[in-house]
Amino acid sequence: MNGGEYRYIWQSREWPRWRYDAAALAEPLSLVHHAQGHLAGRMTDLGMAQRDEATLRTFTEDVLKTSEIEGDRLSPDAVRSSVARRLGVDIGALAPADRHIDGVVDMVLDATQNFGAALTQERICGWHAALFPTGYSGMRAIRVGAWRDDHDGPMQVVSGGVGREKVHFEAPPADRLPAEMNAFLRWFDDTPQEDRLLRAGIAHLWFVTVHPFEDGNGRVARAVGDLALARAENSSQRFYSLSAQIQGERKTYYELLERTQKGTLDITEWLQWFLACLLRAIQHAEAGLSDVLAKATFWQRWAAISMNERQITLLNQLLDGFEGKLTSGKWAKIAKCSTDTALRDISSLVELGVLKKSGAGGRSTSYELVS
Repeated sequence: MNGGEYRYIWQSREWPRWRYDAAALAEPLSLVHHAQGHLAGRMTDLGMAQRDEATLRTFTEDVLKTSEIEGDRLSPDAVRSSVARRLGVDIGALAPADRHIDGVVDMVLDATQNFGAALTQERICGWHAALFPTGYSGMRAIRVGAWRDDHDGPMQVVSGGVGREKVHFEAPPADRLPAEMNAFLRWFDDTPQEDRLLRAGIAHLWFVTVHPFEDGNGRVARAVGDLALARAENSSQRFYSLSAQIQGERKTYYELLERTQKGTLDITEWLQWFLACLLRAIQHAEAGLSDVLAKATFWQRWAAISMNERQITLLNQLLDGFEGKLTSGKWAKIAKCSTDTALRDISSLVELGVLKKSGAGGRSTSYELVS
């Protein structure tokens, strides 16, 4: 508790002098550093194609989940295609470009691919503008690429329907934003006085507490955190998604965020959770790496077999976790071919032993990979 002196941490006379118990964070830090090293070691054993595949998977998941946390569900195929275009990874047929999706991808990739560049107001406002290419958030026109002005009242995080609203947090007034963001940006690019992983956790909390934009603060905060993590690892490659882990723990995340923003400037509990969440993200990536290796093994097994582009594309989708059952109708729709052509594609793969009819019955015959 803050002893009743203020309601939110940014109102404290000590703001923003963060404190934490270094001894309590020593073991969690050690565990994360060890996990990072282990994952990096496994990645060096992969070929270039497998590393590209793992990177593509990670960034695709990152874009999908950082948007999903805010209730914005994007097309996985469109996101994967957008990421592949920018990374120069060949995945066969690409989905049509979507400027909304491209904007999120541009922000996420810029944060990690250009981690050495300074984090300036111009850069961070550019990210925001990329998130809202039409100047609208849903049906509402917003200030894009500029700090909020509080024209419609103070910036609040609210839940509940009309008449039953609950205010979880109120951000600093707009007239404080130039000074607040200048202080944040100077700190972010200063020589770190703390472990860089802790810096990533502090940066996320600090940014989302200042809440400088009308909308999109959570997504930009996670990009800022990703930039800090890339600096911590001194690498533009990313093989785990913290955003995906936060999305899976979002109830705890929001509860702890609210408690921290209403507490004291001792943020030990926040940093403990942040490090634990980061560790779980890395452990999840370790499991996902097995899928990448399985995919590589699959294509090595069938390297001598001639396949057309449609077959390669659909098999890759099956290997990446195809949603639902694969039928000739779905094949035709995805491959943009006739049902007869789809059946010929499938039948040849069944004859080769690549595919088999699914054991699950139903109105339509479905197919799955031969294990």
